[in-house]
Amino acid sequence: MRATRAQVVVIGGGFAGLHALRRLERVLPPEAADLVLVSPTDYLVYSPLLPDVVASALEPRHVAVSLRQVLRRTRLVLGHALSADRADRTVDVGPSERGGDGTVTLAWDRLLVAPGSVTRRFPIPGMSEQAHGVKTLTEALFLRDHLLTQLDIADSLPREPAFDAERRERLTVVAVGAGYTGTEVVAQTHHWLRRVASRWTHLDVSDVRWVLVDVSATVLPELGPRLGAYALSVLRRRGVEVRLGVSVASVERQTVTLTDGTVVACRTLVWSAGIAGSPLMATLGLPLDRGRLLTDAQMRADEGIWAVGDAAAVPDLARQPGRRSGQQKPPPLTAPTAQHAQRQGNVVGHNIAASLGHGRARAYRHKDLGLVADLGGSKAVAKPLGIEITGLPGKAIARGYHLMALPSMSNRVRVLNDWVLNAVLAPQSASLSVVRPEDALIATAQSTDIYPSPASSPAS
Repeated sequence: MRATRAQVVVIGGGFAGLHALRRLERVLPPEAADLVLVSPTDYLVYSPLLPDVVASALEPRHVAVSLRQVLRRTRLVLGHALSADRADRTVDVGPSERGGDGTVTLAWDRLLVAPGSVTRRFPIPGMSEQAHGVKTLTEALFLRDHLLTQLDIADSLPREPAFDAERRERLTVVAVGAGYTGTEVVAQTHHWLRRVASRWTHLDVSDVRWVLVDVSATVLPELGPRLGAYALSVLRRRGVEVRLGVSVASVERQTVTLTDGTVVACRTLVWSAGIAGSPLMATLGLPLDRGRLLTDAQMRADEGIWAVGDAAAVPDLARQPGRRSGQQKPPPLTAPTAQHAQRQGNVVGHNIAASLGHGRARAYRHKDLGLVADLGGSKAVAKPLGIEITGLPGKAIARGYHLMALPSMSNRVRVLNDWVLNAVLAPQSASLSVVRPEDALIATAQSTDIYPSPASSPAS
């Protein structure tokens, strides 16, 4: 039975969902509506800092922002949104990995769909069984411990020719995707392992082979050619093999075959070759644009339904479209970035409140403030307001931006404290081994296997 008051249900506790609910808690009187958040975890993971977690620069809990502490008036329902019925105005919520029995059905009067994105996967033989993403805390923790374990085993192998092949496999890391995540993970982890080199008795970390692969012609293409060239030079000076213009053809347990025919023997494959909207969007029966739910400029996707964040195709009014054949072209779509997700969440909170009679709806318009990438040590690149900055100044801007964007003061203090301690003390190198390998596979860690496969989903 429906509640007497309106019920606003938000799917997804990421940047967009959290900021939308924060805004709703501020502008909606308590008696105006009940606020409900559906999320598989009770925290938002500040994903831009996951490379710091992999490189042991940050304690994992410090990039996890408690949803219950930040959202005081919102009821949290732990679980995965499996589907939404637009006719009956209900959402089916399945249990999360933390437990729960059966499926819960929630009624909604206003629905915000903000499930975020997942790591983009391709039909490459062996990829699903061997590749690991860096999208969740589970994956970041596993990758950190897995790297240490591989080097520990390589260090303990007998120094005999019969073990040379296995040693090379364990000392080789292939990372696919030279965007933000892939580049930062390789750069920061490479720097961290050099700082903890005394951990190993017979192993020289210079023997670790790093191979960064991307079909693009540049590293960090979103930052432009100059900053991309700077990042590429930093990586190559550190000994990282950067293979551009190629991708992965197939993966086996101990080898990765590239599209140019090169076979790389390795035991570690990091996959960060782009993102895709949550597969939940394909279950809604609404128009999609490459997996993202199409919305208008006010982020409305249907009557009573809004969508924001990485899984929403929102018109980017801040980028002026050109003209073709005398007609105005439609505006491009906003990029799937945390910056857009946060600001879309704030605006859609106003718009949902307006639909309930509190305030006026507005179109989303935001000019990107710039992008940053931390390359480990004193190296970084930043492009605030279009100004290209490298080195220590870029590092200061990158870390300052992340501290500003973290949506919790306690997390900001803890993250800043971790960075200071990491700079003055010996870095941590303990392998906790708390994540099983099968739990860190992309489909499992990101819960993409709970939805129908694309072939059986409604056409976009």
